[in-house]
Amino acid sequence: MNKVISYYNQFDEWGRLDREPVEFQVNWHYIKNFLPAKGHISDIGAGPGKYSMELAKHGYNVTLADLSPRLVDLAKEKAIEQDLSYKFNNFMVADARELRMLDSDQFDASLMLGPMYHIQDESDRIKAINELNRITKRGGLVFVAFMSRIRHIFTSLLYPKHWKPNDNMETINHFSQKGCFDHSDEGRFTGAYYFNIEKIRPFMESQGFESLELLGSNVGAILTEESWSYWEEKGEEKEVIKFLIDKAADPYLLGISTHLLYIGRKK
Repeated sequence: MNKVISYYNQFDEWGRLDREPVEFQVNWHYIKNFLPAKGHISDIGAGPGKYSMELAKHGYNVTLADLSPRLVDLAKEKAIEQDLSYKFNNFMVADARELRMLDSDQFDASLMLGPMYHIQDESDRIKAINELNRITKRGGLVFVAFMSRIRHIFTSLLYPKHWKPNDNMETINHFSQKGCFDHSDEGRFTGAYYFNIEKIRPFMESQGFESLELLGSNVGAILTEESWSYWEEKGEEKEVIKFLIDKAADPYLLGISTHLLYIGRKK
């Protein structure tokens, strides 16, 4: 996991969600609609705390954890800047696979919006989801982000020079079978795992969750900068975003979204 820490030490994750606002808006719309009216929420793999801050603003008590000490410090700074520190129970440096510092059945809901991207070994993915299950109360909700394998295949086909070693069909076919991706170019997106969409619900259900929803966080990723400029100039950008939010859970559109959000309930 040292490569993950190194990558996020130089990457602007807070800014990414500002640059790609549709993903945040879609996710927050559904998270907000499913959450209980109040409670204690864990945000595991929270990065700089973009979602945690929103949770705190809406009155939830939050425990934030991330693998990167830099991002945990940044989250603390953001909480102070926004006068939200009093809503945070803790800021912790922690590995999603081992959350021994957190009690069992502690949280009314839990977010895990980053770790599943970076855990390439299946047994470690199971460890992380088992920990998510353990710390969440029975009947509590979980929100888990995944990356789509089929979308990454087509992204590689579209921009092969940008996604080496997926710049030839032999490697792409291998990735299609295994789902693991390690960028050839130094400093680019770290080792990652991409799920087959049809495997996400069974995976989560096998670890003790009832599936409630699976949605595409950014089906609008298919739109180009030119497309967005057109709708902005027409003054209809908000209508487009509302349309994307409304269509996020359409199963026929999941494959065009780079990120997916699973919503489940602990049995």
